[in-house]
Amino acid sequence: MENSNAFSLLSEQTRQKLLEQNISKPTAVQQQVIPQIFNGKNVLFESETGTGKTFAYLLPLITKLEADSDTVHAKILVIAPTFELASQINLAAKSITDRKTALLIGGSPIKRQCETLKEKPQIIAGTAARLCELIRLKKLKIENLFAAVFDETDRLVKKECIEDTTEIKSLLPENCQIIACTATINKTAKDFFPESENILLPPEDILRKRITHWAIYAEARDKIDTLRKFIAAENPSKALIFTSRADQVENIFSKLSYKRIDCACIHAKTDKQMRKAAIDRFKSGKIKILITSDLTARGLDIPDISHVIQMDLPQDTDFFIHRSGRTGRAGKTGINVVIGDEWEMNRYATLEKKLGLTVYPKEIRSGKVIAPLME
Repeated sequence: MENSNAFSLLSEQTRQKLLEQNISKPTAVQQQVIPQIFNGKNVLFESETGTGKTFAYLLPLITKLEADSDTVHAKILVIAPTFELASQINLAAKSITDRKTALLIGGSPIKRQCETLKEKPQIIAGTAARLCELIRLKKLKIENLFAAVFDETDRLVKKECIEDTTEIKSLLPENCQIIACTATINKTAKDFFPESENILLPPEDILRKRITHWAIYAEARDKIDTLRKFIAAENPSKALIFTSRADQVENIFSKLSYKRIDCACIHAKTDKQMRKAAIDRFKSGKIKILITSDLTARGLDIPDISHVIQMDLPQDTDFFIHRSGRTGRAGKTGINVVIGDEWEMNRYATLEKKLGLTVYPKEIRSGKVIAPLME
């Protein structure tokens, strides 16, 4: 099986749905994981961001689901740490099956979600806290599940999610297949799924091979003006701008909007519907610039992002990797830019060595992004 195409295990209907999306060959992670899931194994797998993890578990599970004549019970449950990721998983499932799906997330009316569950969806994606709430209310019945997926596992086992994640896992049916995945497996995740077979894919080195890294120096007070000049000079086709602080998200948005730069912004305190609307506009290309806190740094797969611009450096190296990994996805290339002061440039130099990157200094002169002029 290792040398044959893992897609041969999929149903003809599923393969046709993939062809409609111009997908004909499995990625490396899909090639390894799909057969394991078909064989009913509990799997914990790690693969870099942008390598196709969502389809790696959805494709075999949905093929198994469509061979099942039972169409009235929930069969597949996918638990995600954020609203955005759960929504993305739900859309991915809809793109490859006609079986009913449901999105169950916090911040949306629970009454409406209870009504949705009456329609007998078979594939459910949601955030851990809301799923727990619906299970406790006996509105979400999980006794007929044949598979549960814990997506972005390392987030789900952190302090803010671990209680709900533990409760859901404890309530799963005895023979339920457990699948967990992430871009960065930690020891806590491994300990949480001791019954799983670990699949750790060798890195495809997306961070070095597909992403070009730039550094632009700017004092803190000049960063947003430098950003504005960069946007004018580079004219990115689709740029995702990161900053660690929610108040700074609004500040950047306000100042770019004042300069008539069409953009949108989202952070943890943004209303769920407004977050969804902003992401939809960005995905569709109606706006070319989205400003965000780290809430979207992980899990979200927004196609064709040409530039990631980091207005600060996150404390956690993993977050730098996940931020950067929003570009250079699905075999494409991209540019990751850090706009930082002297202290941040020193930290960036340390990251460059730690991650084996090559960072190119840049500056903006006469409306162009160029290498610094030699004195």
